[in-house]
Amino acid sequence: MGSFDLSHGSFKGGSETFLRNVFENILKTYLRKNPRAKNIWELVQSVDNETVCYDHFTFQTFKVEGYGIESLSSFFLDYGYKAEGGLDFPTKKLRVLTFSPPDIYVPDDGHGLGNGPLPRLVLAELLVNELSPESQEIIRKYLKPKGGKQAVLSSTLGSLIWEKPTSTDFQQLVKESEFAAWVLIHGYMMNHLAFSVHRLNHQFSDIKCIKEYLEEKGFELNNDGGILKVSQDGLLLQVSSISEKIAVKFADGVTETIPASYIEFTQRLVLPEFKDLPHNQIKEFHRRDGFDLGNAKNILEGARFTSDV
Repeated sequence: MGSFDLSHGSFKGGSETFLRNVFENILKTYLRKNPRAKNIWELVQSVDNETVCYDHFTFQTFKVEGYGIESLSSFFLDYGYKAEGGLDFPTKKLRVLTFSPPDIYVPDDGHGLGNGPLPRLVLAELLVNELSPESQEIIRKYLKPKGGKQAVLSSTLGSLIWEKPTSTDFQQLVKESEFAAWVLIHGYMMNHLAFSVHRLNHQFSDIKCIKEYLEEKGFELNNDGGILKVSQDGLLLQVSSISEKIAVKFADGVTETIPASYIEFTQRLVLPEFKDLPHNQIKEFHRRDGFDLGNAKNILEGARFTSDV
């Protein structure tokens, strides 16, 4: 998976197919490394006859030269993605930028990564310079030499592009920043994906039905801010799982159980000015766009290291 060729040109001609293939490989890596998320992913697809679409893919990075948001975004900007808004989380020392997909033709029945809408991107970076000297030293020790577009992108496909950390370094980071510890051991693998709920055809087009279904199946859901997270304007609804724990062997031979990735569901309601449009005329631009600071802060807790927050 890590050998997938990412050295390609700009968003022209057949490049859309290449971009979709990159996303397919990122998705395969995510599902391979997260059995519980894969289980939810398969359940939703089996109920909705595999006509799923994705709202966004989220990645976490270190803000160190050659490794931050720019190291990932530059590739996607080449393929037509556009920078949108940003969210700041000062207490977590995080900066988040969102990117909208290129304007491409998608058939009315287009779905999946093959012929459906391309996902939004949510890229987060940890402001490493704001951490304690001890944590900075650990992170910078592993991030030499500096990254590069090719190396960082290969990390989204499951290749750790720095030496595997020791359990001692990992646990030291956990004390100050769980985000930092997660990235150090997982690299830039996708942190979570979000289904586009309103694009589903089944009863799952109502996020409350998804919530009840997952609870009945016994999946643990993130309850920070309530299991159903509602934006201040009431138009953005989100539900996410709690990341599963997987066993990882560290460089010093110690094996520990740590959080992996999780999965999210996002429903964007129709904006008030378009509420009278017939259902079959409603397009994505008629719906609530962007993200909500409160929702995002709570969803970030999905990859938690402890059972309580």
